Amino acid sequence: MANKTAEATTKVVTGKVRFSYAHVHEPHAIEEGQTKKYSVSILIPKKDKATLNKINNAIGVAYEQGKSENKLPTLAVCKTPLRDGDEEKPDNEEYEGMMFMNASSYNKPQIVDENTEPIMSKEQFYSGCFGRASVNFYAYGKKVPSKGIACGLNNLQFLEDGENLAGSGSSAADDFAEEDSLY
Repeated sequence: MANKTAEATTKVVTGKVRFSYAHVHEPHAIEEGQTKKYSVSILIPKKDKATLNKINNAIGVAYEQGKSENKLPTLAVCKTPLRDGDEEKPDNEEYEGMMFMNASSYNKPQIVDENTEPIMSKEQFYSGCFGRASVNFYAYGKKVPSKGIACGLNNLQFLEDGENLAGSGSSAADDFAEEDSLY
């Protein structure tokens, strides 16, 4: 018999995902004047049905918990965090074949490696790496005009390196390695 407590939760620990727009070491505001938050875009392969089912179930639980208090519309028209990368970001190849959601928190997430040892370095956890995320879904809309379900960021686990999506930039040594003296 399935554990009903596990099924009726708003918390999800994903399978292996890819991270993009990782602002997890320092809080970040998208627009000037906004409160800074820690945030990350989580890319979930469409073939990872187990993770997607857990997310959809958790969204449903959050909806049921918040529908009367937040006066949410039906779940079918309610704004939810899980979106289709092929439809919404067709020009970003890393979103191809992916569902994605943005997760954020005012609290700094704990970031660990595959052995659950803390990671402190931006070089170790970055946009483009692969790992797992712990997130929590909740209803919003009681005091704001828009209503829906949001995704809160709990913790992150690094599993393996991937191509850095932020770009590698250039090193100071390369930039200033001219052979001829300027003076």
